[in-house]
Amino acid sequence: MAIIVDKVQKRKDIAISCKELFFQNGIKDLTISEVAKTAGVGKGTIYEYFKNKEDIVFEIVNILLHDHNIKKSQRIESLITTKDKIKEFFSIFYNAEDVELRQLYKEFISISLTNPDKEMIEFQSKCSHDYFSWFENIIQEGIDRGELALNSKDLARGLFVVGEGVFISCVVTDTLQNVKHEIDKFIDALFEFIEVKR
Repeated sequence: MAIIVDKVQKRKDIAISCKELFFQNGIKDLTISEVAKTAGVGKGTIYEYFKNKEDIVFEIVNILLHDHNIKKSQRIESLITTKDKIKEFFSIFYNAEDVELRQLYKEFISISLTNPDKEMIEFQSKCSHDYFSWFENIIQEGIDRGELALNSKDLARGLFVVGEGVFISCVVTDTLQNVKHEIDKFIDALFEFIEVKR
């Protein structure tokens, strides 16, 4: 009797089995041979499930993001104010549990700036779009509850970019030492203008 292989699960298993290898070597230095060895499969099997090493990294990121988004959504839903929800949304840039995602993000930024690849840009664009939509929804819910001024959503893109910018600035310079403090300070100041006074 033939063994039925769940190809979706096998793809995930291969990607996750080499997650640590990726974190040790980065995208540029990751080789298909190392991935195959770490996953305990032949190189041919790797190419049966993935187009290239970037495809493996995309799968790792997708798995990590899926798990992250479930936890993040639960934490955001448990909070009451829009300000606290937005601060929690940006906690990916400084909290202890998202270290791996930040490392991936830095890796992606580095490659995108030095060697832009169509697939990488498309992947990052989709991720950015999905996260921005989620962020906009948080602000819209605050408007709908009468917590934020009606035009608050007009500031969503700027606020979203500021969060990323503070993180990137902390990574590439020594001008900002505390990402959480800088983001919280900016959000607190912004909310002085957009929060409806009761």
